[in-house]
Amino acid sequence: MYIDSHCHINFPELAARMPEILAKMAENQVTHALCVSVDLPDFPQVLALAHQYPHIYASVGVHPDYEDTPEPSVEQLVQLADDPKIIAIGETGLDYFRLEGDLEWQRERFRTHIKASRLTRKPLIIHTRSASEDTIRIMREEGAGTEAGGVAGVMHCFTESLEVARAAIEIGFYISFSGIVTFKSAKDLQAVALELPLERILIETDSPYLAPVPFRGLMNEPGFVAHVGEYIAKLKGVSVEQVAEQTTANFRTLFNVPA
Repeated sequence: MYIDSHCHINFPELAARMPEILAKMAENQVTHALCVSVDLPDFPQVLALAHQYPHIYASVGVHPDYEDTPEPSVEQLVQLADDPKIIAIGETGLDYFRLEGDLEWQRERFRTHIKASRLTRKPLIIHTRSASEDTIRIMREEGAGTEAGGVAGVMHCFTESLEVARAAIEIGFYISFSGIVTFKSAKDLQAVALELPLERILIETDSPYLAPVPFRGLMNEPGFVAHVGEYIAKLKGVSVEQVAEQTTANFRTLFNVPA
């Protein structure tokens, strides 16, 4: 049994195929999925999916790549998160790869999400790309993670170094691997996954993006998370069942979701 810890099934290309998406999840023994918010205008769709399907959870947040979108306040995020199907704040974080110039607004948005996480006691979903030093710095400054009395969280779709992964784990975070880890070109990332304890690993699709091998280049979907789990099992030399059980347990522990 697997859980897709990060997907965007509210995006039109997947929402239009919802019966097929859910059937493929069941076929691949993917019992639950977390549909992650990227902006406030589309948040109602995310929440509606979570309320419509018992095995779909949701988050609330604004992605760092979304520049021209309503800016969330701490109070607004706290209010929107006051729903039992909202189990996380985010995705949030920093991305210096896609955007250039003065990105102070991005850092302030990140701080807003961390404050909302501390107030709601709901975990953070963090996106970081070409910005790991500032990401870890702000996490520490704002008290993200259990070490500083905050809440744990996850570094989603992780592609950074082992040093960054260990810094995140040190303050109470989990590391989530997407289909990227299955790519032949991802040798450095595979080395990171090999070193990390399974007790701190989650798996995800980030669908509709980044389909794992053998579906690379196709539209991704939550059912494909099983292939990420199978690859990590092979990489670590453990059973598929062990990876499925541990990553599922990690998800439930992090997001406070009972079995």
